Amino acid sequence: MVMTSVSGHLLNYEFVNKNESRKWQTYDPRQLFYEPVRKSCPDNYENIKKTLQREIRGCDGLIIWTDCDREGENIGFEIIEVCKTINRNINIYRAKFSEITEQSVRQALNNLGVPDEHTSKAVDIRQELDLRIGAVFTRFQTVKIQSALPNNVANKLVSFGSCQFPTLGFVVERWRAIENFIPEKFWKLQVNHTVGNESTDFLWDRVKIFDKDVCKILYNMCLENKTATIVNVETKPKTKWRPLPLDTVELEKQASRLLKINAKTTMQIAEKLYTAGIISYPRTETNQFSNDINLVNLIELQKVDPNWGTFAQNVLSQGPNPRRGNKSDQAHPPIHPTKHVTNLVDMERRVYEFIVRTFLACCSKDAVGKETTVRLTIADEGFHASGLIVTERNYLDVYPYEKWTSKYIHDYQVGNTFTATKVEMLESETSPPELLTEANLITLMEKHGIGTDATHADHIETIKSRHYVTIEGNKFKPTELGKGLVEGYDMLSLPMSKPHLRANFETDLKLICERKKSAETVLRDQIEEYKKLYDKILSEQNKLIDSWKRRLQNYTWSEQPLHTGSTSNSNATSRNTPSTSRSSRTDSGDTVMCHCNRPAVILTCQKSNKNKGRKFYKCDECKFFKWVEDSLPSNVQNPYETPPNSGGSNGANTNRPTTSRQPRHCSLCRRTGHNITNCPARGV
Repeated sequence: MVMTSVSGHLLNYEFVNKNESRKWQTYDPRQLFYEPVRKSCPDNYENIKKTLQREIRGCDGLIIWTDCDREGENIGFEIIEVCKTINRNINIYRAKFSEITEQSVRQALNNLGVPDEHTSKAVDIRQELDLRIGAVFTRFQTVKIQSALPNNVANKLVSFGSCQFPTLGFVVERWRAIENFIPEKFWKLQVNHTVGNESTDFLWDRVKIFDKDVCKILYNMCLENKTATIVNVETKPKTKWRPLPLDTVELEKQASRLLKINAKTTMQIAEKLYTAGIISYPRTETNQFSNDINLVNLIELQKVDPNWGTFAQNVLSQGPNPRRGNKSDQAHPPIHPTKHVTNLVDMERRVYEFIVRTFLACCSKDAVGKETTVRLTIADEGFHASGLIVTERNYLDVYPYEKWTSKYIHDYQVGNTFTATKVEMLESETSPPELLTEANLITLMEKHGIGTDATHADHIETIKSRHYVTIEGNKFKPTELGKGLVEGYDMLSLPMSKPHLRANFETDLKLICERKKSAETVLRDQIEEYKKLYDKILSEQNKLIDSWKRRLQNYTWSEQPLHTGSTSNSNATSRNTPSTSRSSRTDSGDTVMCHCNRPAVILTCQKSNKNKGRKFYKCDECKFFKWVEDSLPSNVQNPYETPPNSGGSNGANTNRPTTSRQPRHCSLCRRTGHNITNCPARGV
């Protein structure tokens, strides 16, 4: 058996008439709805393609071992397409697996199936539609805003994507709710009873009243007779549920909330752990373990750990009993550890530890306690207080991310009377909602069907890198550009930033996978729907542009900081992170992809030479390198470049000198302006 590999998507969709369609100022974007497209192999993937074609000549069968999800299925069919150019009659097989362990690989090899053409077709349709929609609306927005605001957004790319815009819409909608919020004062009563060192606060059954005079009357009635009578004491069992088995969305949300690691980085780490055989496949919608998963063997692996080994042994002695969620993608189990390791560091260690602790916790038992609720009356007004005794911590012993502690309450009996130590009338006011955290945003995206568990992080990174949002205190705040784009479309009652357009499309993609709807029908219907929206935009573009002008007239691109949780070293400053998604392009159709077919990292050259300050794309895995300005259309300025005479950090002009001599090319990256000894592609 001969084994070889690919790196993400081998083929990309592109417009057949790509040279003509690149003329943004003269080419009608509307034509891109129907401009012929084709799948072709990028130049930087030709060697991989040739390797496949060379190796397949001596084979009588082809086994596809790509990831077992939609994207993996599509990559498999790209491999098949390339191989069949050499051997049209070769036998094709599909290996199904969810973890990279010897047992899983052997089981897959002994149970080979066939590739799923319908699942692959769904990805083809998604890629083609994202290319068309992204190209049409990105060009419209970019050209119109450049023309309307030449001094504000001149030569900047203003991208559109059918996933990124609803994601932005959620952020803007929450910002609006805060801006439009009008606080309202309210009043409430509270009773305190102190016996020795034991103090208990009783909360008002009415909760709060918005009429101060009414509250004052009730307060005075309680002050006139502060005698409290216990009218009810109820003790009942209380349970704190252990976590559900871990799916992708929950991993992203909890890592962001508990570990303070953003979703993008979390998925990169999870992908690395999976590739190393340390955890199961990290892109899964399943939160229930099937009966064929050997939980005992998985828990056995963790017995040797000094931090949770004893807990793992206790789970085994009681018998693992994981909670069952209500989601299953019928493809992959929940995320779980497949190996015990101790050599991980920093964020990798923290993500791995969270996965292990969640797995052990979900296989354990719920925490158990007793809750006592005491009710009293003063002047016919009801108040209540609760106490808790935790009797069995169970899963909490291995899950430090949640707290549940006992709360003492005095031993009250029905009929007891006492004089309240204190009766208070407290004033407060309603609070606006908070800006969205990343966990909040992912929750909304999942609820409304925007993207998939594998792409949520990518769409969030896109609206950050496009300067549509900034991060303030780990919360998302829209920039003036982000607000302006959404408000303009909303003013025309256009659903560009609303979730239902993309959600309906995602539903259709599932129907394609389930063989309930044809791919051709879905593509045709989606193109027609977006074409109608585009025509309406054109008919009212003056109103739209006026709206953008009002919002953006004082906006300056460089005033919007890009905060993406980046890291830096002595040679380069990261402005983005590579994607774990294997999609061939983002939904705006404009992201530069590396040889791995992932969005390339944007870095800044910090070496003390003539290239200092220049931005470039780079990928450490495939050694991809490209200057940012070399990847943009001729009418679009480098969005990461400091404009001449703009000051920057020291007011220096960043323009590089030109020369009339024929420039020499670096033998490593084939670019000019340096040689191999000081090439930015080395050591950054």
